[in-house]
Parts: sequence; structure tokens; C-alpha cells
Amino acid sequence: QVQLVESGGGLVQTGGSLRLSCAASGLTFSSYATGWFRQAPGKEREFLAGISKSGRSTYYGDPVKGRFSITRDNAKNTVYLQMNSLKPEDTAVYYCAAADRQYIVSGAHQYDYWGQGTQVTVSS
Repeated sequence: QVQLVESGGGLVQTGGSLRLSCAASGLTFSSYATGWFRQAPGKEREFLAGISKSGRSTYYGDPVKGRFSITRDNAKNTVYLQMNSLKPEDTAVYYCAAADRQYIVSGAHQYDYWGQGTQVTVSS
């Protein structure tokens, strides 16, 4: 079956950095656009970044533009999210997702598979 497994979350101070990884299995990874979302308590799931199947195109949500970077390694079936200049408001559970789409999509309902999430906590 399809599995997406996130790792790399944790506790970091304001201004620090983290790199999240999402390892995929059970699907032809290079055939899926992928994205990162997050969800804080009491809030809706929020789109952060998306990357095309080839990795040549990326798209970012406004809250993370200029601070976060999404990349992928199709040989390793893995997508990454480099997070810099972290703020307390970045605290949330972070999810990766895969979409059987030709282009990058930003709606959570447009994604077919989801990971279980990894907690990121930014202390002030």
C-alpha cells in the first residue's frame, strides 16, 4: 500500500532551521506532484509548498515564501522541506502529500495520499 512517512520535526528556537523529509513507497513517486501542509490546533490545514513531478517547478504559500524551500529526489522517492527563519507561529503538525496531477495543486482535497504528520514546535 501507499505510504508517506515524514521525519525531521522537533523543537527549535525562533530563528532556527529544520529540514523535513518525506519518504514515499508503494507508488510511482515520479508520477505524483507533492506538497507540504501544516495544521495548528484549532486551525484548518494550510498549504505551504508544492513541487512538480520532475522537481523543476515549485509554488509556495504566502506565509512561507522566502523562508521555506521544497525539493525532491525522485531516485530516493523523497521530498524535502527546508525551513529557515522559523517563528513561533510556524508551530504545527506538518504533513506531506502526493497528488496524481499534471501540475502543482494547493487544495488539500486535491491530494490523494497523506503522511501521518510530524510535529514542529518553535519556541520564543
